[in-house]
Amino acid sequence: MEIRPEPRVPVFLPVRVFGMSANGRPFFQAAHVENISSDGALLTGVEHALAPGEIVGVQFADKKARFSVVWHMDAGHVKKAQVGIKLVEGQTCPWLSELERPEEVTTAKNEEQRRRFARHKLSFPLELRTENRTAPMQTSATDISGRGCYVETIMPFAIETVFKISFWLDQEKIETEGVVRAKDPGFGMGIEFTGLTPEDQDRIQRFLDAHDTQSASAAAGDGANS
Repeated sequence: MEIRPEPRVPVFLPVRVFGMSANGRPFFQAAHVENISSDGALLTGVEHALAPGEIVGVQFADKKARFSVVWHMDAGHVKKAQVGIKLVEGQTCPWLSELERPEEVTTAKNEEQRRRFARHKLSFPLELRTENRTAPMQTSATDISGRGCYVETIMPFAIETVFKISFWLDQEKIETEGVVRAKDPGFGMGIEFTGLTPEDQDRIQRFLDAHDTQSASAAAGDGANS
């Protein structure tokens, strides 16, 4: 009997990917998974060369699993690299809950989020303050969107920690609350902006989109002049 491959569900889910790159260097970064199934997925936004057969860790929300790299392809400036991955035997798929949702609902939701809130790989200064801490924590997000950011730190705060967050859009100071939604010990934490109106989220996203576009154009110009 012919064994048909499990159908893939189109999504656009934020994940963290970690492991060793093809040149033997450890890495840890934000990325996304698309076209998921219970035993594999398509990774997009990968910034490191990965050889077929390499093992990487992937975290979605609070669940982690190990995957084997099936293939790796350069996908250009926006998507960086795309990587096909397969779940290592004995591991539990971290996005089973997404597979149980109706496909049309999952697809529509994630397509809308992808269009509206693309995350940008920017060093973005911000201030974090907790209720029991008098001095603010001066840091920078390594990727950010209008809905949240990721902060690299070897001592991330616990999930559900609430912050007062401040940052600047040109001459305007933005202040909001944020909550730690993902924690990667030794690496960093994912923070959701919870105190912003939808209008403010859209305005911040437009600023980030424009800033990233300007940075890319400037880098291209420098490369052409070198």
